[in-house]
Amino acid sequence: MTQQFTRRKFLQSACITISALTVNMSGIEKALAAAAGVGPLATCDILIIGSGGAGLRAAVAALQKNPKLNVVVVSKCMPSRSATCMAEGGINGVTDFSKGDSYELHCFDTVKGGDYLVDQESTLKFCEQAGPAILELDYLGMPFSRTAEGKVKARPFGGASKVRCNYSADKTGHIVAHTCLDDALSHGVKFLMDHELLDVAVDNGRCEGAVLRNIRTGEIAPVRAKAVVLATGGYTRIFWNRTSTPYIATGDGVAAALRAGIPFKDAEMVQFHPTGVVHGGVLITEAARGEGGYLLNNKGERFMKDYAPAKMELGPRDIVARAIETEIREGRGYGQGLEAYVLLDLRHLGKEKIVHDLPQIRHVGKLFENIDLVDKPMVIRPTAHYSMGGIDVNTFDDMATVVPGLFAAGEASCVSIHGANRLGGNSLADAVVTGKIAGNGAAAFASHTDFGAGKRLTDLTARWQDRFRNTTNGGDAKQMYAIREEMGAQLWDNMGIFRTQSKLDTLSSTLADLRSRYDALRVPNANPVYNTVFTEYVELGNMLQLAQAACLAASERKESRGAHTREDFPKRDDANFLKHSMVTMDDSGKMRMGWKEVEITKFKPEERKY
Repeated sequence: MTQQFTRRKFLQSACITISALTVNMSGIEKALAAAAGVGPLATCDILIIGSGGAGLRAAVAALQKNPKLNVVVVSKCMPSRSATCMAEGGINGVTDFSKGDSYELHCFDTVKGGDYLVDQESTLKFCEQAGPAILELDYLGMPFSRTAEGKVKARPFGGASKVRCNYSADKTGHIVAHTCLDDALSHGVKFLMDHELLDVAVDNGRCEGAVLRNIRTGEIAPVRAKAVVLATGGYTRIFWNRTSTPYIATGDGVAAALRAGIPFKDAEMVQFHPTGVVHGGVLITEAARGEGGYLLNNKGERFMKDYAPAKMELGPRDIVARAIETEIREGRGYGQGLEAYVLLDLRHLGKEKIVHDLPQIRHVGKLFENIDLVDKPMVIRPTAHYSMGGIDVNTFDDMATVVPGLFAAGEASCVSIHGANRLGGNSLADAVVTGKIAGNGAAAFASHTDFGAGKRLTDLTARWQDRFRNTTNGGDAKQMYAIREEMGAQLWDNMGIFRTQSKLDTLSSTLADLRSRYDALRVPNANPVYNTVFTEYVELGNMLQLAQAACLAASERKESRGAHTREDFPKRDDANFLKHSMVTMDDSGKMRMGWKEVEITKFKPEERKY
């Protein structure tokens, strides 16, 4: 990819329209589509929803496995603006075995970090593939930071017993995304740009395809596919103004899968990154602590000595986030309310170290807080960052769901690698590893199957077209934005780092009221072209749905484990809750709770100390 590569060139060289896809319909199918008023069923072999690291790796893997397949990636925005770009600190994987590190040790750190709510066989396979995935990125030309010997450089990261977080300064995710995009373009991957997922169609026990909306034109159309890969990222935007993730991280794929009958696993397990900037929640990478940064309270104390004395600032994220909130709650922070904070001090590292290894967060500090990390400590507070929960995946070996033809990858998926708390550096590894596996799984499936009938796909498309007509008939967009703001505030107050039954009951009632208000909303603009209010309307519906599911699971998990801290149930309860929460939803929208056993093989649960 050259420096002159622009959005215009990307649109001209790699992007297609739905009309460019093959129409493959029988006479009966054409009649059904015409009767429903939805037009022809465009088709492709594999439809990948999401253009972050997971989606891009899935596309390349599918084409490498079977070059004859027609593979299309759907993206709400430029792939270079995906949530993958927000992962700054590094990518975990064992590439250096000379100092006693191993795949098994990486697995143990991940299992312990996840507070044992981790499927261990899947996680060991993940760790065995993470190192080779990093070497593959290196082979593709990813500009990693380098040692004097020219090897990929690694830094310490939270919860890890060895140094295995490989990095590119503090822009690792951004560079991973560009490397994967470059590779996808080199393989001729085609993109449907500026399209959002509305629903996934499942009929007669198999996936038929997806309903998409062209954000630019407003066209709502079906795309029939032999296999669909959901790589749409996480759902932490439900916290709205207290999250580090981009505005596109609204859980569209997870919500669509839930509506299609697939369980939403471990919905309550949302990670709060310890160090977000106070105003807006934008991330200050864990690399700042990996390079030796100190966390200080208003007494000037490195308070992590009281919470994780062996690891200090490099304790797991859930422990560090709780420690910061505890310091603030007990009066040892600065400021008041949502603007309360503690300090992250990097001054002792020196200007050269900060400029060379942490340039991005220095820029973020100046931009959001008018603070230069070289001269002053940064004001920080935890921010909602990552979704450990997601679409229930049956097997790690192909990332397939319970619905034949439907696969999931990356943060949208939950094959239980991260359990109740993800280790820093494991997210990028998850994206590239599970993305590749899902692409291979989808290609194997699509190579030996035919298209579904498309009836459910046609019906869903007609419903969405009706919904647009019925919703865009006058209204006040301010009401929608008020609901969104209240949703975020209520989630932070009642399902944030510290939770109780009383808070969760209040949240459940509030979310039900917000849902009723949402259902009565009308979008003022009936023009389909670039109707961004309708785009946000769809996203808000998804977020409310996922927030209700997460609240239900948090209410039913009456214990504290990892990122899920119940002040009324402060202990981990392996006897009753060493199992995955499984939220399902019926056609009426009613949600139900179920449970699934955790896969425990080598590492027996023990007390978690750092």
